[in-house]
Amino acid sequence: MPRVFSALQQARDSVKAAANGFHGQLRIALSDGITPSRLPTLLALCRQEEPEVDIRLFQVPLAQQIKGLQDDLYDVGFAQSDEVGDGITAEAVWNDPLMVAVPARHHLLKHKRIPLDEVLQFPLVLCDPMACEGHARQVDRLLRHADREPLIAERVASFELMMVVVSAGFALGLAGAPHIAASQESGVVARPLAGRSPLLTTYLLRPEGEPSATLARFIERVQAIDLPEGARPAPPPEPDPQEDTPP
Repeated sequence: MPRVFSALQQARDSVKAAANGFHGQLRIALSDGITPSRLPTLLALCRQEEPEVDIRLFQVPLAQQIKGLQDDLYDVGFAQSDEVGDGITAEAVWNDPLMVAVPARHHLLKHKRIPLDEVLQFPLVLCDPMACEGHARQVDRLLRHADREPLIAERVASFELMMVVVSAGFALGLAGAPHIAASQESGVVARPLAGRSPLLTTYLLRPEGEPSATLARFIERVQAIDLPEGARPAPPPEPDPQEDTPP
């Protein structure tokens, strides 16, 4: 029944979009928190190159995101997991270094790169798997390979709350570099882990099969976000205005 209501609401939204002059729609589902620095850039690029396409965003848990893609409630999604089941394709599009969020004036800041064993001597605040399932899986995979059992003091539903806990000095956090950089908490310092920095991967999810022309162009923009300005693909040419035919 919830799927029926969602489909009806989306049908109403499509009618409103058409009435407002849009000639297409792209329904984007977000889970795990897409990299903050990239989402505004991506949306601005879409608006600049295809202003006639109505972009709709949905923030949902990973399981709901996958089900919605399978049920044609969403056209595309971003997640930090490639375990998506049948009928969905997952393409790795972005990588960000996993960083340690450290309270200001913490003595671990003596390290430019902090050994994981030293991080695990302190309580950790991590994302709740119910809210950030893919992100939590990637972090837990790293911690399983450590020699020391982590002391998890808190599981939180957002990176913003994680930074609040870190800033207060209650724990260290583990998050992607852009999430720490986007934090408004002045009492948090980002440090990389010692050795080869582990990467958090963001995946583009979509139903299997040939994408629509609108979705194909969107995927090109996603892939081009991290490219230098001059290396990005050119926007699609604008259609020529129809000439008046003589009577």
